[in-house]
Amino acid sequence: MRTVRIDRVRAKAGDALLRRVAGPEAHRKRARIHGAPGPRWFAPDRPVRVVHGDASMYVGGLAALLLQSLHPVAMAAVWAHSGFRGDPWGRLQRTSTFLAETTFGTAGDAERAVRRVRAVHARVTGTTTDGTAYRASDPALLSWVHLAETCCFLRAYQCYGKGPLPAARRDGYVADMASVARRLGVPDPPVTEAALAEALERRRGELRTTDEAAGTARYLLAAPPLPWPARLPYALLAAAAVDLLPPWARRLVPLPVHIRLLLPVARPGGRLVVAAIRWATPAPPVTRRPTAAEGGRRPADPPGR
Repeated sequence: MRTVRIDRVRAKAGDALLRRVAGPEAHRKRARIHGAPGPRWFAPDRPVRVVHGDASMYVGGLAALLLQSLHPVAMAAVWAHSGFRGDPWGRLQRTSTFLAETTFGTAGDAERAVRRVRAVHARVTGTTTDGTAYRASDPALLSWVHLAETCCFLRAYQCYGKGPLPAARRDGYVADMASVARRLGVPDPPVTEAALAEALERRRGELRTTDEAAGTARYLLAAPPLPWPARLPYALLAAAAVDLLPPWARRLVPLPVHIRLLLPVARPGGRLVVAAIRWATPAPPVTRRPTAAEGGRRPADPPGR
């Protein structure tokens, strides 16, 4: 009887988490993305699938948002056009769906996801408060977003994943992410961990704390749109995300007092919350084999690019 109750709690928590991150149709999306037959961009053993399929992505995603916010032009575009303030969960759901489709979905779904994002980027233009013109399709801005995500997702997995990746697999993850970035319009993305670190270092001079960056940190760290019972585990997750940032980036992020106080326990606190998320999240559906009417055997997955 106790096992049944625990299973019910686990199912309820997992369902609530999935709906928050992937939207009200989370289970239908998962069934389509993971279960539909057809070739994928990445084979099942590719590092990108290992990293993006792990609960550590919750820490990595939050860290990526904080790091991205330090680029004045990129953040101005996000605040003006993405619905970040008015519909934060909607933006999170769109981002998580894109990552899932390009990592786990069929090649057709992945290609459509990239076309949708490129179409949105083509329409986003504007001017920052200091008069700098921008367009979301600018390769330099696309590159910055890609670098921040790749860095933070990989760091999060190394700290909070099921097991850290060896050097060759870390390079493989950076190369996998680069293959998607090129399709989005990023020129010459790094394909090794060392090249990723060098590319981030070259962009440091462009970063600073703006009003938008401070507002993003305040929103993500001090006043997240969550019910009160979820605030403590989220605070531990947020502290883990801040701790994940490179030291030079951490110094640029305005931190609320409670996050500063939690930093000494960020690693154990983050591992506790990530373990709870991993326990609650149901396994994704198994890819369905096509029926004879659909063409017989499913083609083998192509190797990761």
